[in-house]
Amino acid sequence: MEGVNENEKEEAQKRSDPPELGKWAEIQDTLKKSVIAVDDFPWRLPSPQSHSHQQQLTYVGGVDVSFSKEEPSMACGSLVVLDLHHDLRLVYQDYTCLTLDVPYVPGFLAFREAPILVHLLEKMKNDASPFYPQVLMVDGNGLLHPRGKFSLYSINSPYHLHLQHQRYGNPSFGLASHLGVLANIPTIGIGKNLHHIDGLTQSGVRKLLEAEENRANDVITLRGSSGFIWGAAMRSTQGSLKPVFVSIGHRVSLDTAIKIVNMTCKFRVPEPIRQADIRSREHLRKHHIGMLA
Repeated sequence: MEGVNENEKEEAQKRSDPPELGKWAEIQDTLKKSVIAVDDFPWRLPSPQSHSHQQQLTYVGGVDVSFSKEEPSMACGSLVVLDLHHDLRLVYQDYTCLTLDVPYVPGFLAFREAPILVHLLEKMKNDASPFYPQVLMVDGNGLLHPRGKFSLYSINSPYHLHLQHQRYGNPSFGLASHLGVLANIPTIGIGKNLHHIDGLTQSGVRKLLEAEENRANDVITLRGSSGFIWGAAMRSTQGSLKPVFVSIGHRVSLDTAIKIVNMTCKFRVPEPIRQADIRSREHLRKHHIGMLA
């Protein structure tokens, strides 16, 4: 709005914020203390050279939430599981459609979408499905999040992340981390766009990918001006200048996350996320048509 200064904009935003915002911030502050940024799982990545008897990663899940264009409060959550050893064959899919009364607030997306996805995971677990995902890709960021900076230190454990209050605003974390902690499942954040954070911009990353010295590189580390590594920009198809942005969610290191994303890409977006997105939108369309019939 012309003629409105930044302070007035901030006050207007505060007035429009839902009353639950303070409680949400407290919940995030509690959950973020449980985020684990290293590999913490019983399986190993598939490798032809390995003769270990340790369980291999087989079932990779993907989750997405789509919203109706006609009814913005109508949402459809999807959970799919693909078999890593059989050309990413779909072995499980489930959906839930509902009307949400939780508003979208930047930085608090998880409070709108996570309950839908937790429900799908709990349903699958309660049904004792043999295809329960060993790792879950989330259409949303993990630690690559504009509302907080994470650092590796902890009073209780060297494997947990605690936020330090920095100039980036109130501490927070993204949907992939939030969901991982709630469901206690290894998660990887997959972003299709980059938030401007700590000196990192989408245009800046594009320039890095176009640079001659990076033409052969499929992965660009996202190191901010502070020196903190927020995640990675990954060129999942040869020659592409539109990367996906990979970040730690929960219980999976960045190096392992990049390897798993690389194993699951047929197109730009990793197949678990791509399938979850396609199927949630199609299921939502059918649900909407059914309501009108």
